[in-house]
Amino acid sequence: MSRPMPVVSGDEGRAREGATAILEAFDAYHRQFRDVTRRARDRFERRDWAGILRDAAARLDLYREAVDQAVATLHRSWEDRVDDPILWMAARRAYAGLLTDRDDWELAETFFNSVTRRIFSTVGVDPRIEFVHTAFETPSNPAGRACTRVYEPVESIEALLGDLLRGLPFRAPFADLDRDVSRAARAIESHRCFQGLPPIHRAEMIPSVFFRNKGAYLVGKLFAGPHAIPFALALLHPPEGITLDAVLLDEDEISILFSFAHWYFLVLVDRPYDVIQFLRTLLPRKRPSELYTAIGYHKHGKTEFYRELLDHLAHSDDRFVLAPGEPGTVMTVFTLPHFEAVFKVIKDRFDYPKRTSRKAVMEKYYLVFKHDRAGRLVDTQEFEHLKFDRSRFDPTLLTELLCMAGHTVQADATSVVVRHVYIQRRVMPLNLYIRAADEKALWTVIDEYGQAIKDLAHTNIFPGDLLIKNFGVTRHGRVVLYDYDELNWVTNLQFRQKPPPRDDWEDLSDEPWYPVGPNDVFPEELVAFVEFPQPWRSRFLERHGDLGTVQ
Repeated sequence: MSRPMPVVSGDEGRAREGATAILEAFDAYHRQFRDVTRRARDRFERRDWAGILRDAAARLDLYREAVDQAVATLHRSWEDRVDDPILWMAARRAYAGLLTDRDDWELAETFFNSVTRRIFSTVGVDPRIEFVHTAFETPSNPAGRACTRVYEPVESIEALLGDLLRGLPFRAPFADLDRDVSRAARAIESHRCFQGLPPIHRAEMIPSVFFRNKGAYLVGKLFAGPHAIPFALALLHPPEGITLDAVLLDEDEISILFSFAHWYFLVLVDRPYDVIQFLRTLLPRKRPSELYTAIGYHKHGKTEFYRELLDHLAHSDDRFVLAPGEPGTVMTVFTLPHFEAVFKVIKDRFDYPKRTSRKAVMEKYYLVFKHDRAGRLVDTQEFEHLKFDRSRFDPTLLTELLCMAGHTVQADATSVVVRHVYIQRRVMPLNLYIRAADEKALWTVIDEYGQAIKDLAHTNIFPGDLLIKNFGVTRHGRVVLYDYDELNWVTNLQFRQKPPPRDDWEDLSDEPWYPVGPNDVFPEELVAFVEFPQPWRSRFLERHGDLGTVQ
């Protein structure tokens, strides 16, 4: 890095020029982001499911391309001053001034941070040249735009649902709108009566439609007297026409809809901050970072997550410790006991019998980032150059990190630097869950485990390693996969049936008596590793024994 130079005449102008260039790159990115998102409605109308998957994956690349453009522009305009912190401090001030009265200021701040970190590879954070915290404590809304539409008074549930569904901007017809409205109204009234609530008199809805895969969703809340009811409508578009598939009236159900194990929504919103605040009234247990990520702004989700982590460390005595569960052969995994996340660091050397590489492991995590997660793969955020106080690390954990991942983790007398880490939402490892679960919960997660493998197969994903220690259980009882180093495409593999032994020698042999290719999979061997106790193992095989067959 060149030696910082003092601000001289003309530097403020260069700083403003650089700030403007960064904001122009961000605006170009955000326009492209919205253009791709806008196509989701047309894809849904035309039942172009392959197209909506391509768009969802392509949208993830836009951010990196925009940062590349901004960095290249700054190298041209600032030349040898591009890594001068003094100039960047002035650019940060100028940039903050440009964000006044914008509806997407928080996203633009994150974009500025991404550009600085690309140039400086900052260890920890540098508040002089980054927006560690937002520059705007009370966001302005000069246009006074509301992020929701209010329906009041509600004369009847049927009338409300009719207004909601007939007001959708779809060119494709409903298969039977009157039927769907009648069924949904009965479901809502049944829920209201069961809860002992007064009649529904008001509704507040996000007008934007949330698209993902083959589904379209309306999200809001109903008001019954002083009580607010989380509310979502799930729409599908089979060949016969658009249909109302489900009515969700429970925080847990809508929380699963916004789960960290799902891919991101394609949804157009004018002021993301306001939408996030409204969603938090429906889902108070969801952190802002999760909700920003869920609506497609995964980079700002990372920013919010880091702020949440800093806030937790500042207001607690929590120390990083080894995560519960069996030690990994590829990763050292640690956590903060009172913060729902795990931190996964790739080891320098992998334990036997793993035959993979650091590059291959990273490629598998990138595959999950770019692929439909089907509600069964835990979302992962990738961080670099994190810096923490050494006192926040349990000595046993720090010893293991330095021994097993010394190329990635360094420590001195006061601090620990983690050069590369994957961070996931913490779930209960399935092998630990079954030790304490009652009979009903145990059968539910055993069935969920089999269904999770099938759901992943529908999206062309094969977990590879079916050991239950690689799966976890969410607070909603859903089974998800969080270990990705053995993932593969189903279509890359050759599923084969083991040929019978020709004699006793082959039957007793420790080695295969048949040729085995590098992509061969023998399903009957896979189910042999399912570690459920009896009688649950037998029940699992009754329900999901087809997983042990080639068919």
